Amino acid sequence: MFIVPEQFSSAAKANFEAQVTLFNSIAGKAFESVEKVVDLNLNVAKASLEDTSIAARQLLAAKDPQEFFSLTAAQAQPTAAKAIAYGRHLAGIVTAAQAELSRVTEEQMAETGRKVVAAFDDVTKNAPAGSENVIALFKSAIGNANAGYEQFTKTTKQAVEAMEANMNSAVTQFSQAAEKTANRARK
Repeated sequence: MFIVPEQFSSAAKANFEAQVTLFNSIAGKAFESVEKVVDLNLNVAKASLEDTSIAARQLLAAKDPQEFFSLTAAQAQPTAAKAIAYGRHLAGIVTAAQAELSRVTEEQMAETGRKVVAAFDDVTKNAPAGSENVIALFKSAIGNANAGYEQFTKTTKQAVEAMEANMNSAVTQFSQAAEKTANRARK
C-alpha cells in the first residue's frame, strides 16, 4: 500500500525535473533568438549611420534643388531594399526561433507524456478493486490534456504561418510602394 504514494512522489519528481529541463531549453533558445535580433539591430544601426553620413554629404554637395531632389530619389530605392531585407531577416529569426521552440516543447511534452502514462499505468496495476472509475477519470484527464496541447501547438503553428504571410505581404507592398516612389522621383 505504501508503494502507491512513493510512485506518485517519484512521478511528480520526474515531471518537475522534466518541466525544469523544458524551461531551461526554452529560455536558452529564446535567449539565442534575442541575441540574434540584437545583433541584427546593431548591424543595421551601424550601416544606417554610415549610409546617413554618406547621404548627408552628397545632399550637402548638391549644387541646385534639381540635383538635391534627384539624390533624394536615388537614395529611396536602396533604403527601401534595406528595410525589406531587414524585415525578411527578422522574420527568418522569428520563424526559426518559433520552429525550434516548438520542436523542443513537442519533444519534451511527448517524453513527459510517456513518463506520466507509464507511471500512471504502474500505479493503476496496484489499485484496489472498485477504483476503475477514478482510473478512467485520470486517463480521460491525461487524454484531454494531450489533446489540448496538440490543439495549442497546431494553433501556434497557424499563427506563425499567418504572421509570415502577413510579413511577406507587407514587404511586397512596401517594395512596390518604394519602387513607385523612386520612379516618380526620377521623372
